[in-house]
Amino acid sequence: MDILHLVDRLEEVFNDGRPLPLTRKLLVDEDRVLELIDQMRVSIPEEVKKAQQIINQRDKIMAQATEESERTVQLAKEKGDQLIERDVLTENAKLRASEVVRAAQAEAETVRADADEYALDVLMRLEAEMVRSLSQIRNGINKLRIDKGLPPVDETSS
Repeated sequence: MDILHLVDRLEEVFNDGRPLPLTRKLLVDEDRVLELIDQMRVSIPEEVKKAQQIINQRDKIMAQATEESERTVQLAKEKGDQLIERDVLTENAKLRASEVVRAAQAEAETVRADADEYALDVLMRLEAEMVRSLSQIRNGINKLRIDKGLPPVDETSS
């Protein structure tokens, strides 16, 4: 289940709470709150698994790009060797082989850079989402603690 959906449901529980007269306290359904917290505990590792899958996909793309560049380099070397055997075309073959190798290396580097940028973007968005969710969870916990007459939990102590 999506963590943001769970946070929305937790917020609904607080919105459905009944205010206690002459206080800033709410009566909320403890079972619903605890159930949502349990679901969040399950959902957050799923989000982390998704991030790991993205990293694995990036690694796979990078491995494929490396393999393709190596294949291209090998083909360029073989082609170059064949051309070198010809007396008249020796210099042209060397130049072309170098160009193919440079182009393959540049393409591989571009694919690697794009994959890294994509993975970084996804992980940064996931981190921001998790930080926001954690803040909302802490706010909910502190609200419940305050409502029960307990001191709020210091965010820096966790």
